[in-house]
This record gives sequence, structure tokens and C-alpha cells, in this order.
Amino acid sequence: MLRSVGQTRVTESGEDPRATELRTAVSRLRRELAGHPAEFPDRGIAEDELAVLAAMVAGGDPEIPRMRRSLLLIAGAIGSVSALAPALMGVRNAVDLFGEIPPQRQP
Repeated sequence: MLRSVGQTRVTESGEDPRATELRTAVSRLRRELAGHPAEFPDRGIAEDELAVLAAMVAGGDPEIPRMRRSLLLIAGAIGSVSALAPALMGVRNAVDLFGEIPPQRQP
């Protein structure tokens, strides 16, 4: 099947598979973070930004720049917790599926 440039595949349920992947990755990291016994100072930041990502996916129109900002905040908040690294990488890979930030037009 041919697709036009800029079009994405849609699953049988009508959802963009990138959104499905991001939803799954965010859910996994949220579960692993909730189950991690150690407290660390920026845990709340990571939880808040994961909630932002989940809300964007649920809303159906995630903004690439905002997703990347959330990813950076999450990585900065939990990057030193090696037990969470695989789940964090899953979120990063899912965000990367949405592509690069479109270049800004010069006035």
C-alpha cells in the first residue's frame, strides 16, 4: 500500500501505532517508578512529567517539542537510577518515533 509523505499508519482500532507505543512505554516507566523503593529528590518531577506525557497521548495530539522537554526532565530526574534505565529508554524510543522537532520559520 502506498502512503503519502507525512501520513502515518493507523491500527485497526484507529490509533496511531506511535501513540500506542508511547502509552505503553509511559505506563511501564510509571509502574516501575512507583515500585522503586528508593526515594530521591526529583521523583515528583518525573511523576509529573510522565503524567504530562500520558495526558498528551490520551488527548490524541502530542506536541513534539513538549514531549521532548518532558523526556529531558524525566531523564534528569531519574537518570541516575540505573534500575529504571531500560524503562526510561523505552520512553525515549517511543518519543523518537514521532520524529524531530519541525524547524522554525525565520520571520
